[in-house]
Amino acid sequence: MAPKILFVLTSHNKLGNLDKPTGWYLPELAHPYHVLHSKTTITVASPKGGESPLDPSSIDASKDDTISQTFLKQNESVWKTTSKLDTFLGKAADFDAIFYVGGHGPMFDLVDSPVSQQLIREFWEAGKIVSAVCHAPAVFYNARLSDGTLLVEGKEVTAFTNEEEAQVGLSEVVPFLPEDKLQEASGGKFVKADAPWGEKVVVQGRLITGQNPASATGVGEAIAKALGV
Repeated sequence: MAPKILFVLTSHNKLGNLDKPTGWYLPELAHPYHVLHSKTTITVASPKGGESPLDPSSIDASKDDTISQTFLKQNESVWKTTSKLDTFLGKAADFDAIFYVGGHGPMFDLVDSPVSQQLIREFWEAGKIVSAVCHAPAVFYNARLSDGTLLVEGKEVTAFTNEEEAQVGLSEVVPFLPEDKLQEASGGKFVKADAPWGEKVVVQGRLITGQNPASATGVGEAIAKALGV
């Protein structure tokens, strides 16, 4: 039987206090989906359910990315018919992994969501793979296990870096910088590629994180490897 993965998307569509749309970032769903959809059974959820907002800037940014553009044309139902996230509480046993898709959206509705934090705890304590890419590893910064310890404490982890955030001009717009919070929560174990926008995938046992859009395929491949497919 194919392994089952719960993909988590944002429901948030506005970029902080700017009058700009946001959401999830196209290649960060398209590439892991491309790697995993034929080998696993994927279920997609978001806090509100229904259509999850796609960051329009990511469509233009990946206009030359065949995988992303093909996904955009052929797989609308993946993000337009998501299930409500809270319906998966208590169901970690039904899945083999959980994966959070990046974009700026998760910074506003998933990072401090009690539902999300409970899901992360349930999946981790059930021995499942817990994974995220780009801004989405920020959802782990404050996720605590049943004994009160932080999930990422003492574990190497990566996410969108301070330098990358500065280069896209949004350092003052996000609620916090993922690198800062994960560096603190992990106890100084945050790692990153040698240069901004370089690929970096970190596998710490069942915890898998990727730095940026360039790392999305690698995260999908790391999840597949961890699942043995």
